[in-house]
Amino acid sequence: MLRKGLVFAALCLVPATFASAQVRGPWELELSGSAVNGSKFNGVSAAANVEIGYFLSDQLEVNVRQSISYTDIGVPKALDGSTRVGADFHLPLGDQNQFVPFAGANFGYVYGDNVNDTWEAAPEGGIKVFVNNSTFVFAQVEYQFFFKSGSTSDSFKNGQFVWTLGLGFRF
Repeated sequence: MLRKGLVFAALCLVPATFASAQVRGPWELELSGSAVNGSKFNGVSAAANVEIGYFLSDQLEVNVRQSISYTDIGVPKALDGSTRVGADFHLPLGDQNQFVPFAGANFGYVYGDNVNDTWEAAPEGGIKVFVNNSTFVFAQVEYQFFFKSGSTSDSFKNGQFVWTLGLGFRF
């Protein structure tokens, strides 16, 4: 039994060992799903997202994101999207940089069946937790401010929270 425990402990340390032994690449790919709610928390929508990012330095990343969402808020059901560019400042924590909080902002365009096509800007923040040198899980939140009334629904009239949970890869 003790041997099994030691083998398990050794296997848990392998990702951390690789994280400190290798340099992460400058490119990043994130795949995620998200949920969106209005400022009064009275509606919900589901979305799929993809992001490609590039690190200009160890802490500064620029990125491009594409989101597509399906909602059952209001009638009829709708398909919406957004295309955004952003920048995030990363602050790696710990000896092996396994936990990486970040904060930043994005700017883009929101469009679709259930929104008034409009520009948006958003502060954002989150955390990345690396499971090995190149793979991480992340959680992020942003609040999109619309340049004009962004929705035909009262729930999302002036802006929306965007909650994201996903998986990412550095290469």
